[in-house]
Amino acid sequence: MYGLVGTLVNTATVLLGAIIGILFKKGIPKRVSGSVFKALGLITAFIGISGCLCGENTLVAVISMIVGTLLGELVDLDKRVNNVGKFIERKVSRGDENSTVAQGFVSSSLLFCVGAMTIVGSLQAGLEGDCSVLFTKSAMDFCSSIIFASTLGIGVLFSAIFVLVYQGLITVLASFVAPVLTTAVVNEMNCVGYVIIIGLALNILGITKLKVMNMVPAIFLPIAVVPLYDLIAGIV
Repeated sequence: MYGLVGTLVNTATVLLGAIIGILFKKGIPKRVSGSVFKALGLITAFIGISGCLCGENTLVAVISMIVGTLLGELVDLDKRVNNVGKFIERKVSRGDENSTVAQGFVSSSLLFCVGAMTIVGSLQAGLEGDCSVLFTKSAMDFCSSIIFASTLGIGVLFSAIFVLVYQGLITVLASFVAPVLTTAVVNEMNCVGYVIIIGLALNILGITKLKVMNMVPAIFLPIAVVPLYDLIAGIV
């Protein structure tokens, strides 16, 4: 499927960027890398705040976040994804107690996969074979992966797997969900995604320790919540 080309390119750019960042890390003092990491947290917050304004209905976002987070907590996605990160950490860190492999894997996976460009780009690639948005995202993720890997190390490299699976699934399944993906639904999905990115930014800045991955199911809740809200509004 031609639509998967965008995901493959995006995966490759994350891998390349992470490799460059890992090479840079060796020559960067901890004081400098710490400051760069905090700066990245601020930029992540800016991206999240700017993006969440695309929502059209606050109530839909609220319901989606509450129900989606509840589902995520019941399944405990955060623990499962962190376990994957810790498994990788055990394999590559050689007993280093200060290893940031798991943090790098989870944080970068969220940053690369939660947002409008991921959703819209993957849908366009799957429905129309148009990979232009994913190609643009690839360039952005290349730069981000360099910065992330230079501060958090090899865990960012493995997040490319998450990008491949997550974006690939959305692309492949796009044709099946196309009938319900109205403009309103996509806007609310993007809004919720960017709210979650704000949570990720707060974690990066050390302000909170939110289980952000448990909120990810909320991104897909507008597919059901928007039509239900419109139905109820029509009756009332």
